[in-house]
Amino acid sequence: MSPHGPPLALTLGEPAGIGPELTLMAWSRRNALGLPPFIVVGDPALLTARARLLRLEVPVAECDARGAAAAFARALPVLPTGVKATAAPGKPDASSAAATLAGIDRAVALARSGEAGAIVTNPIAKSVLAEAGFAFPGHTEYLAHLAAEPGRKPPLPVMLIWSETLAVVPVTVHVPLAEVPRRLSADLIVETGRIVARELTRRFGIAGPRLAVCGLNPHAGEQGHLGHEEETIIAPAIARLQRDGIAASGPYPADTLFHEAARAGYDVVLGMYHDQVLAPAKALAFDSAVNVTLGLPFVRTSPDHGTAFDIAGTGRASPASLVAALKLARRLAAAETPVAA
Repeated sequence: MSPHGPPLALTLGEPAGIGPELTLMAWSRRNALGLPPFIVVGDPALLTARARLLRLEVPVAECDARGAAAAFARALPVLPTGVKATAAPGKPDASSAAATLAGIDRAVALARSGEAGAIVTNPIAKSVLAEAGFAFPGHTEYLAHLAAEPGRKPPLPVMLIWSETLAVVPVTVHVPLAEVPRRLSADLIVETGRIVARELTRRFGIAGPRLAVCGLNPHAGEQGHLGHEEETIIAPAIARLQRDGIAASGPYPADTLFHEAARAGYDVVLGMYHDQVLAPAKALAFDSAVNVTLGLPFVRTSPDHGTAFDIAGTGRASPASLVAALKLARRLAAAETPVAA
């Protein structure tokens, strides 16, 4: 057994995107970057072809998770799914959707069986998967579906975008903006806040995490003049979290919550919708931010960027966010007891 524990399971994501080349780049710099052992779950032929295209000297070794740590020093360990990925760089093709999903399915199975310490997922293209009949709004929701026990409701997956600069959570995730007020509820905010507080303590070692909660409307509703959701939904949810002993505060206007002085007053921001908190997180930490799914029975991280079809296959993509995701996955998987933040 590796001193790092079981290897991380890394998916290739969208074959036409930058995931395959980021994977190759990360492995080729593994020693300089101090990366933990990982095994790629996907099509080894795709990786070999992409390495050849980019003129990267990356040998590929097909193996199972048990052999990954030994192989990692000399070759990129790959666990084939048996599903070919044929899409060319920058040319998404729905015929490769099955390969994308097969990689995710197998990685989750490895994590649930204990053969992988955590999963790290390269970016997917939801539009490509939808064209092939994918029925989930995003990666996060699909992982929750895979995590569900037979006959039971899937766990609530909570998207945390984490960096040393800023950590944020959208309460509603892959939801059209027009539907956010209808989907938003005090119960959803409370359940999300409880999961965030628990996981920040358990995995990130933050004792008594401070949750700053955004309003929904401009100026947090301006005392009802610009909307009532703050008074009827958000403030009651914050009060419930406080009664649970959680250090939640707000609702705050989102436009004054992300400057440097404000960030000193909290550990994480809970926003009411996706772009309210992901836009500032990506503006402040695009290359270092990591997408972490809280609330699952296994650790999952992902680079906080998309498939970048426009530069796929050129070698210009930066592996920085994937490297951060790999390192954070190992840290969280190892956090049997709280660790320093």
